[in-house]
Amino acid sequence: MQKKLNKKFNRFHLISWLVPILLLVTWQLLSFWGILSERILPAPTEVFQAGVTLLKTGELIDYIGISAQRAFIGFLIGGIIGFVLGLLNGLSSIAESLFDTSLQMLRNIPHLALIPLVILWFGIEEEAKIFLVALGVLFPIYLNTFHGVKSVDKDLIEAARVYGLSGFSLFWNVILPAAFPSILVGIRFSLGIMWVTLIVAETISANSGIGYMAMNAREFMRMDIVVLSILLYALLGKISDVAAKIIEKRCLKWHPSYQ
Repeated sequence: MQKKLNKKFNRFHLISWLVPILLLVTWQLLSFWGILSERILPAPTEVFQAGVTLLKTGELIDYIGISAQRAFIGFLIGGIIGFVLGLLNGLSSIAESLFDTSLQMLRNIPHLALIPLVILWFGIEEEAKIFLVALGVLFPIYLNTFHGVKSVDKDLIEAARVYGLSGFSLFWNVILPAAFPSILVGIRFSLGIMWVTLIVAETISANSGIGYMAMNAREFMRMDIVVLSILLYALLGKISDVAAKIIEKRCLKWHPSYQ
């Protein structure tokens, strides 16, 4: 039975890569036949060669490391704040009355529209990028945590109280596990916003990182490096999503939908 499940799992993952591989092959063939101009989009082989060259010089690893550090520090700060606020407002009607309206008003302000103001506050240093990433991921995690806590079945809570659970034990053993699927959805959604925000922040105000690499390449008309930068963001986003899926499956083994 386990072998059959593993085969199905491997087959599913192979199929999921079929469309990207077909697109890559089509792209290469169109470039090879001259249908797709190098000025518009360089061939995948040229992009790959540019990546190898930057890898040999050590620049590529440095840029990826800097961008990843910014992304995950911002995600950690924004995620923790959003999670705590979501729990607080979900568990306490007083806190919800005090904070939810203000948070909903702030949520409707596009965080990327704050870039000019953020540059005035922080310049183009690390704080600016981290602040924007943290602001971008805060609200999806807040909303999903808040919704998850509010959606816990009241009958389940009452049943737990009958068995003697209350206070922290009720929260830890009943409310948090029941809200966890919704929280993880918020995390996965926030990971996508994290990279989108970082792309914009780095291309507008940065002196290092993948976005800086792309903008610097643009100045010298190096389309291969610009495309490489875009593909790196896509790859990092995919890796983040896969990591979130693995955490989701391991943390929700008890849930019928994840078995």
